[in-house]
Amino acid sequence: MNRTDLLFHRPETLAATAPPETRGLARDEIRLMISTPANGTFRHQHAQFLNLAEYLNPGDLLVVNESATLPASLPAYGPQGTFLLNLSTDYGNHLWLTEPRWNSATPGNACPDVFPVRTGDLIEAGGLRARVIVPFPGLPRLWFVQFEGNVHAAMKQFGRPIVYGYIENPPGLDSYQTIFATTPGSAEMPSAARPFTRRVLDSLTVRGVKIAPILLHTGVSSLEVETDIVEEHPLYPEPFWVPGDTARAVNAARAEGRRVIAIGTTVVRALESAWDACSQKVRSVSGFTRVYIHPQRGVHVVDGLLTGMHDPVTSHLAMLYAIAGKEFIQDAYREAFEQGYLWHEFGDSHLVIGFRG
Repeated sequence: MNRTDLLFHRPETLAATAPPETRGLARDEIRLMISTPANGTFRHQHAQFLNLAEYLNPGDLLVVNESATLPASLPAYGPQGTFLLNLSTDYGNHLWLTEPRWNSATPGNACPDVFPVRTGDLIEAGGLRARVIVPFPGLPRLWFVQFEGNVHAAMKQFGRPIVYGYIENPPGLDSYQTIFATTPGSAEMPSAARPFTRRVLDSLTVRGVKIAPILLHTGVSSLEVETDIVEEHPLYPEPFWVPGDTARAVNAARAEGRRVIAIGTTVVRALESAWDACSQKVRSVSGFTRVYIHPQRGVHVVDGLLTGMHDPVTSHLAMLYAIAGKEFIQDAYREAFEQGYLWHEFGDSHLVIGFRG
């Protein structure tokens, strides 16, 4: 697939600039678009997230991510001056993959002649000394940094949630946690699950919908595809775990003809990383995954995806094309534009389902 296939224009006015609570809405009162194939075309229904259960079947299995969000943005200083160091992924022994930025609105590569860090720089971030090692191969805006001291303690004292320029009056860390969050580790919120509340879960129970967890600690947000060929875009490794009970629940649902619905792209990535082609089943597995889900690869496990609205030219959009097809997603996004759906982590939700026939 060519990079241009991921291009579209999203009006800036459709960016969610704050949590829905600031607009007088509960988490579960955001909008929900339900997209399904219908007689050779596509059908898009509109609802409130609170009514999610009405669009699911008894026996459906929802797989959710239990990762909690870290205060992963640290104030930093180095030879090039002050900047933000957004932590992405912990590889052990105080080695982190990071994104140096000038500020929340300005990425590190905004100025072609100067970048916040260079190889070998000694910097201070969150009160800790650190050395800049090298950029990640093929992803020049991400850098390995070796810290001296306890990074998690530094985050607790100095860190804030990662935000970008479209966010007005950045909220506190609680706004970036989901009802499923149990294990801290994600640089950015697994945001597809943010609208779930106790009353939504109660309605799912009444409907006979099941829930199973995975764990994937997501790094900095979906990267813009920079290669001309979408499938050649590199991804960095992220830690994940598919528990045995979840693998058994997914395999049982598939064997019984019940649908498996991923709550977020992180869940799709974890389940595909646990897929065993020989047995045609999901295994219990943990480690780091570099699985990149794009149209050429396709998907094997899920029958549906609940997610947000994704920006153009990103790896998450390539995943959506792999799951439901380019025409399906493009038609859905045209509908979302016309109906004024909101993008980003505090935006509206999109249930893509029924594409397996």
